[in-house]
Amino acid sequence: MQFGTSCYAQTIRVAAQKTGTLAWELAVIRSHGLDKKANLSIDVVELASTEAGKIAMRAGSADIILSDWLWVSRERALGAKLTFYPYSSALGAVMVPAASPIKTLADLKGRKLAVAGGAIDKSWLLLQARMKQDGIDLKSEATIVYGAPPLIAAKALDGEMDASLNFWNFCAQLEAKGFRRLAGIEDILPKLGSKGRIAMIGYVFDEAWANANKDLVARFIAVTRAAKEILATSDAEWDAIAPLTGAQDAATLHAYRERYREGIPRRPIADEEADARVLYRVLAQLGGRDLVGSATELDPGTFYQAIPGD
Repeated sequence: MQFGTSCYAQTIRVAAQKTGTLAWELAVIRSHGLDKKANLSIDVVELASTEAGKIAMRAGSADIILSDWLWVSRERALGAKLTFYPYSSALGAVMVPAASPIKTLADLKGRKLAVAGGAIDKSWLLLQARMKQDGIDLKSEATIVYGAPPLIAAKALDGEMDASLNFWNFCAQLEAKGFRRLAGIEDILPKLGSKGRIAMIGYVFDEAWANANKDLVARFIAVTRAAKEILATSDAEWDAIAPLTGAQDAATLHAYRERYREGIPRRPIADEEADARVLYRVLAQLGGRDLVGSATELDPGTFYQAIPGD
């Protein structure tokens, strides 16, 4: 694959969590020399959390971070002209123990549901919106407890709640331990008006910087796509990055691999943006100002449109 023609490697500063999926892809890029073929020098700024990425972006110490289009749209409304390009459509799920009597989302009524992230977590808001369509107010008709994703996963394994809503990788861990997916968030999106499986998480960068470095951004996206294709097609590659994933056993690594592959975005950018507009309204209605600020619509420049072939 041809990525670029410049004689000199251009540096791009990427902020990534040490244990996150972007770190997995960056390892594949390095091991296959994809960065060198594209005349790129990827300078990785290691982060402790996603919030640290936002701080790095604001401070100008990173060119690219991972975040969601909701945050990008909110930042744009506040004057920070950031822009978003799809990275992953891997979404969380409601998980229950294998032998649980809970068979449908409606069965969550009267149960104890643990939610990762907090009261305005996007998956939680989308789940509430879906249930309200069926006349169920989960927030008041179930016992809701909030917590950090690792804690929620640990308590689910200990049997401390009837069901849990967690981020995709923690759901994969539970899946490997025999838990059942009651519903993936991607399963409920069509009922909320989304035409397809949307990438909530994406690369985020400054619009002015991207406009001044269009070729650099395009090469970086091409390189990461190539890494995704390697991970999509090579099981051996997963054995190579296994230590990075933190998977404790083969079953967990397998669950990570399958869910990661499902989450590789393959839709036109216009379709992604159209669905984001629809879901933004749903989220804004439930999350209010705490989630979206004063903007009731997705900011028009939220999605980056300058990648060739999109």
